[in-house]
Amino acid sequence: MANRVYDSETITLIDGRSIYVTPLKIYYLRKFMDSFNKLFTATTEDEKLDILLECTAAAMGQYCPDIATKEKVEDSLDMEGLYKIIEIAGGISFKGQPEEDKVREPDGSTWDTLDLVKLESRAFLLGIWKDYHELETSISMPELIAILEAKSELDHADKKFLAAIQGVDLDKETGQSRQDEWTAMKERVFGKPKTDPNDVTSLQGKKAAEAGFGIGMGLNYERVE
Repeated sequence: MANRVYDSETITLIDGRSIYVTPLKIYYLRKFMDSFNKLFTATTEDEKLDILLECTAAAMGQYCPDIATKEKVEDSLDMEGLYKIIEIAGGISFKGQPEEDKVREPDGSTWDTLDLVKLESRAFLLGIWKDYHELETSISMPELIAILEAKSELDHADKKFLAAIQGVDLDKETGQSRQDEWTAMKERVFGKPKTDPNDVTSLQGKKAAEAGFGIGMGLNYERVE
């Protein structure tokens, strides 16, 4: 089966309408994550549910603008649909993870520390978009990463060709392939925040699972630093 840049799914609303859900374009993802980050300071289940409704309402700005409020989202979706939209829209997993994997070393990586402007600037040099607003409303994070990865590989291929003309094996000289270097960079850039396996507000561990907010691995983006 051919590779996919991202997952997508059709969600059926309570009124029978269907919406096609893909990862949010960066413009809407900013609003989504501003709301989602409030979960880590919420103290009650009602507060958490209200924040999830707010996240979904932000996502509906892209998917279905006529229900882009918390009240309309609450009337239009069951909990399964709500979770599925959040999962795909923000690249967030609600699936559990093995107990031994729940405690991870802190790396200080969060959505807030991501240098998104730097990543967007690299893509903007392709000359496809007239301004950054157009870029952010045109592509999602998985698409941005795929574009940067392809550009990186093309640049390396050009450098490798020019080096070969001069009798230099660029991969041998650097000791690793460009793909390995890119993978290492993504692992530095797209990471997971520090979590406490027994902290409900971190949305991990047994208490979080029992509360219905076991978001497990957190953001699925590969690394942010």
